Amino acid sequence: MDSVSIISFVGFTLLVGFVAWYKTRGTDESTADGYYLGGRSLGAITIAGSLLLTNLSAEQIVGLNGQSFTEGVLVMAWETLAAIAMVLTAILLLPKYMRSGITTIPEFIQGRFDVQTKTILSILFLIAFGIVLLPTILYSGSLAFSTMFDLPTLLGMSESAVIWLCVWSIGAIGIVYAIFGGLKAVAVSDLINAIGLLIGGLLIPIFGLMMIGDGSISDGLSTLWNNNSEKFNVKGDVTSSIPFGTIFTGMMIAQMYYWGTNQAILQRVFGAKSLRDGQKGMMLAAFVKFLIPVIVVLPGIIAWHIFDGSLENADQAYPALVRKVLRPEFTGFFAAVLFGAVLSSFNSLLNSSATLFGFDLYKEYFKKDAGEKQTVKAGKIFGLFLAIISMSIAPFIANAPDGLFSYIQQALGSLSVPILAVVVIGILSKRVPALGAKIALIGGVIMYLISLLILNPYFVESALEKAGIKGSSFLKTLDKEEKASYFSEIGVTDIPAHLDRISLIEAEAYPHFLHIMGILFVVNIIIMLVIGKLYPKKDVYVPVVTEEIDTTPWKYAKIIGIVITILVLSTYFIF
Repeated sequence: MDSVSIISFVGFTLLVGFVAWYKTRGTDESTADGYYLGGRSLGAITIAGSLLLTNLSAEQIVGLNGQSFTEGVLVMAWETLAAIAMVLTAILLLPKYMRSGITTIPEFIQGRFDVQTKTILSILFLIAFGIVLLPTILYSGSLAFSTMFDLPTLLGMSESAVIWLCVWSIGAIGIVYAIFGGLKAVAVSDLINAIGLLIGGLLIPIFGLMMIGDGSISDGLSTLWNNNSEKFNVKGDVTSSIPFGTIFTGMMIAQMYYWGTNQAILQRVFGAKSLRDGQKGMMLAAFVKFLIPVIVVLPGIIAWHIFDGSLENADQAYPALVRKVLRPEFTGFFAAVLFGAVLSSFNSLLNSSATLFGFDLYKEYFKKDAGEKQTVKAGKIFGLFLAIISMSIAPFIANAPDGLFSYIQQALGSLSVPILAVVVIGILSKRVPALGAKIALIGGVIMYLISLLILNPYFVESALEKAGIKGSSFLKTLDKEEKASYFSEIGVTDIPAHLDRISLIEAEAYPHFLHIMGILFVVNIIIMLVIGKLYPKKDVYVPVVTEEIDTTPWKYAKIIGIVITILVLSTYFIF
């Protein structure tokens, strides 16, 4: 990075910090509403920006572009179908949440079931945040900076040492923002960084297409389309990361969990001035989400064309493309924006973790008579502890076998399925008792882990043994020379065809993890309904309604939701 890049990076980062401080200086961060919900003062645009930046961070940009590098446009399902989940959440779930005046999703579960169910749910959320999401955010951001700016060469350090340095540097700054600033500071900085990320993120595919088309964007797009037509097919086969059928099973389960029950996401909306503002913010974010594949999918395909598919690590496709096409005068700005995006997601999850611990665990099990200041303080201390844990785990994600984004989705599957099932039953049924929810939460996690860690490897290994070949997990342990030697020993001359055969055998040996999520969701629902029939809740659940929040719905919510849904579906017809 030259001096101009460094100055622009530091300048933009300091500007965001100053604006966040200026906008939050009048908010009382010592109160629960002030620290956790920004004093319930967030407008629609701020909510939309915060939702997008909470979701759209380096793990999303790096991970999805890495998948599109190898698989093409079919991975856009993670983004476009999210828009439909956001519409459903805004119209169906948000009114119920906000009428009850809750601060956390587990708080809603306590009202519907009991305290123990809330505790289990809070712990599952915290495990997801601390072991899966926070570490992947830190690792992906560090990988992006290391690759984009060739930090190992610049600093004279090994790549792994640079990752450790970046992880702990980003984590330390994120701790200051999230733990000492509260939700409003996070949300305000999110809005500024969201604007910067949309601008900076669009520059990458624009410059990439101009490079392909010798200065012409349209020529670049035409060349990309004609030379890589296989990359523009949304119908994934059985060996892809998203087989087409999974769109109708586990894909929507994962989307509804993330946008409809995830505390880190919904906390932004719970901080809205009113239900109207919350719905407007979510709809605006859903519309932008529909357009986001231009930033998180298209660059991966551009990188495939420019680098001729030669990158060893697909997760380096995006940062390598940035380094290749971005003009020097924009480097510092883009680095600052990406840094802000990483901080945003990290901050949001830390703030939500502090909220969950303070509200749902500390006051319940550590100090029942704790006042608001004590609760907020306890939450901050726990957030600090969780941040250190996640910073210690993050560098080891480099060893994830199937890529960054696949690791995130598979790991979250164990939690998303039972959590969504319990929330859905909690809303739709008044007779299912707390016992049913507890069995679903604990049993759902156990069933998914058995499927992922025991049944899947067993069936795959059996199928490979029957075919008399060694699988992809074995090949990933070999370096280039060892692979060449191995293929020579077994007499393989057409290596791509052999690898395709292995992928097909592995894919057909056991259902895709998204299908498993869909199956287990139905199983969890059935378990709870059966328990509700055998041991019905004696006292009928009556939802609590608060008068502190304006819960008048936005009159255009359904119309706008239908328009967004049509736009998403039309995209699939186009491809």
